[in-house]
Amino acid sequence: MPDWLESLDTRTAALIDSAIESLALALAPLLTGVTAGLRAFLGGFEQLLLAVPGPLLAAVVVVASWRSAGLKLACFAALALAYLGVFGFWEPAMSTLSLVATAVAICFALGLPIGILSARSERLWTIVRPVLDVMQTMPSFVYLVPAIALFSIGKPPAVLATVIFALPPMIRLTRFGLVNVPEDVKEAAVAFGATPRQLLLKVELPLAAPSVRAGLNQSVMMSLSMVVIAALIGAGGLGYQVLFSLQRVEAGKGILAGIAIVFCAILLDRIIEGTAVDRDRTEASST
Repeated sequence: MPDWLESLDTRTAALIDSAIESLALALAPLLTGVTAGLRAFLGGFEQLLLAVPGPLLAAVVVVASWRSAGLKLACFAALALAYLGVFGFWEPAMSTLSLVATAVAICFALGLPIGILSARSERLWTIVRPVLDVMQTMPSFVYLVPAIALFSIGKPPAVLATVIFALPPMIRLTRFGLVNVPEDVKEAAVAFGATPRQLLLKVELPLAAPSVRAGLNQSVMMSLSMVVIAALIGAGGLGYQVLFSLQRVEAGKGILAGIAIVFCAILLDRIIEGTAVDRDRTEASST
């Protein structure tokens, strides 16, 4: 590599480092508050999950699985939860669940309004779309760099890195669902005197609900896929079990922890999907 090109690379990297340091100093009070808030919420949520007796929480999940998708899912939930308990993954699973639930809640709170606004404005979509492209194509390890630079290590930066990784499908699929609402349906609603707010809440969002749920489901799956990588910066949970096994070259323990993550992912996916199908059937029968 030519000397001038190598020096250009070094200077550019130094400029990026300087910009991140300046940003961290300028936003220090805000970043400290966000970190403290996330740490307190995650700690409280995790302690709440661990305070509930394991058999009681497992029974609640099994009943919820049965109500949402039937006996097969209830049996699978019982087997999956028994696996977590027998192999000692219950507490790490609760830690992972608190992290994933927090990240998905943030993804929903940000992704839904951004998706709605993007469906309303093509100009905004031309700005948002390339940002989402970068977010989805960037290697997931890269998200850890600004997270550590701005928030140090621990669960708060892990949550924020997970949000960046899992947010794009929520935005894209929300917009996709709203854009594909039939025009004649919207015109009929407007003809009957629907206001823009009523049009959105009573016509567009209900018709786009399957796409929005698919975006939420994808955010859940992508959040779970990030737990191992987030363990590199102190996220803990099941991801740490995999990372620890990798460091000690204990393939068996790593595979067992990976299976626990798979069970959690499948269980959450089926519960969300089953709840959506059950709700659609209820609405169809009521009409």
